[in-house]
Amino acid sequence: MSKSAKLAVLGSINADHILNLAHFPRPGETVTGEQYTVAFGGKGANQAVAAGRAGAEIAFIACLGDDAIGERILDQLAQDKIDTASVETVRGEPTGVALIFVNAEGENSIGICAGANAALTPACVARHQQVITEASALLMQLESPLESILAAARIARAHQTQVILNPAPATPLDDALLSLVDIITPNETEAESLTGIAVNSDDDAARAAGILHAKGIKTVLITLGRRGVWLSEQGKGERIAGFSVKAVDTIAAGDTFNGAFITARLEGKSLQDAARFAHAAAAIAVTRPGAQASVPWRTEIDDFLLQQS
Repeated sequence: MSKSAKLAVLGSINADHILNLAHFPRPGETVTGEQYTVAFGGKGANQAVAAGRAGAEIAFIACLGDDAIGERILDQLAQDKIDTASVETVRGEPTGVALIFVNAEGENSIGICAGANAALTPACVARHQQVITEASALLMQLESPLESILAAARIARAHQTQVILNPAPATPLDDALLSLVDIITPNETEAESLTGIAVNSDDDAARAAGILHAKGIKTVLITLGRRGVWLSEQGKGERIAGFSVKAVDTIAAGDTFNGAFITARLEGKSLQDAARFAHAAAAIAVTRPGAQASVPWRTEIDDFLLQQS
């Protein structure tokens, strides 16, 4: 395939330990849970899987521990149509871990141990820079070292590879990085962290998008949960509604949106149609438990959209 059809994803890989609870525990409180599962996650891996299952030609730059679960994750990534040649195994380090509580409303609360993800250094990025230079788009999140994200963005900019940043989890970011980003996809919390504006309405979203545009970012998508997404291109914004479904849990909903969105863009879909395609993928994901286990395949997304028309 030509460069125009390739996607590089740089990011984290975690083993997710998930426990369902009636409510999140308060400090000092013990809550009995149920449906304990161990699943494969990490924002980078989730977004890579979402793109791979949605049909992208994708290569993944990441680090795994030299443990049994790391081997299992590597096998699964290959089954999800992902080129794993640039996934490194780090000797003496465990695969990253996320401890996830899910409450009765399907909301989640997460604690993370980086493990091997911390080895995704600028030197590691440099070893795999060809993956970035040959891609049309580079998709990143913030569970990797910030200096590595900046290094990858600089490589991408130098080789006309589009940079898509999902600024999650919320982290303060320098303008030096933001100025290299072509598309940014924060949720409401992350948008407030980056702009200081609490996003409670479409007007708030438009103002937050304006601040991000002023930092040099051409396209801003602020995901609004059930309300959809605020899509703003060079200051012209609109809200694109999502689909109404009954959520089981929201783990990886944002990751699914991001992977599906950039896949659709690489196929030549308009921003609006790509957002609708991504909404469909995320809507399917929230009706299923877990992270990667909930991510739909392309045929499921296409079938869902046919049923909506």
